[in-house]
Amino acid sequence: MNIEFEPTRSFCYKFGRYVVLQEVQQLSEVVNGEPFRLTELAQSVIDKYLSPEQQQTKVKKAQSDRLDPVHSIIKFVVSLISKEQEIFINLGGGMFRAKTSEDVPDEELDESALEDGDATAAEFEGWIYAFSFPALVKPTEPFPIKIGKTLGHVEDRVASQCKGSAIFDKPVILRSWQVKRVGPTELAIHNTLKAWGKWRENAPGVEWFDTTVSEIVSILNFLNQK
Repeated sequence: MNIEFEPTRSFCYKFGRYVVLQEVQQLSEVVNGEPFRLTELAQSVIDKYLSPEQQQTKVKKAQSDRLDPVHSIIKFVVSLISKEQEIFINLGGGMFRAKTSEDVPDEELDESALEDGDATAAEFEGWIYAFSFPALVKPTEPFPIKIGKTLGHVEDRVASQCKGSAIFDKPVILRSWQVKRVGPTELAIHNTLKAWGKWRENAPGVEWFDTTVSEIVSILNFLNQK
């Protein structure tokens, strides 16, 4: 992998999140479930791609005179994202270990199976939900709405989807519907709205549509008649 080094905080963030953190998760001691010191493993990945001179390059903090070395910023980013997104189990004292199935509630395992396209999970009874953000909502015309599915609580699912994202407003759950076959039902709604030219192709994710709650209801009513 070729890394184009830039002495900026933006580079440190992207490099920490998309290179260092991902490689740390694949290291043998992490995969094997052994306790590890996150900063040490992060440093070992940094050493693969950046020279000592690059790592020691000082970067100015925005609206401050403070200068921080690149390697320190990257390790801070890795630690921050790991804790915010609960990627590892925090053992304290800077020590972590990878999550195992015993650390993950059954509800999360079911959700993961559903998202991965597991055929059995898709046939479960669940919820179709529609949410947006206050600044996007329009009372009488189509606006961006995310339409998703979950086997658990809609509020928890929406919160988890927005967790860790650069979102400055709380999501608004517009409505939710309990359905018998959650996977095929969501797919039918998505495909219908795509056929109507409602899909927001450039949105972050594949489940955003320029639509209304009444349009979603009309599709569900049609599906329930079949």
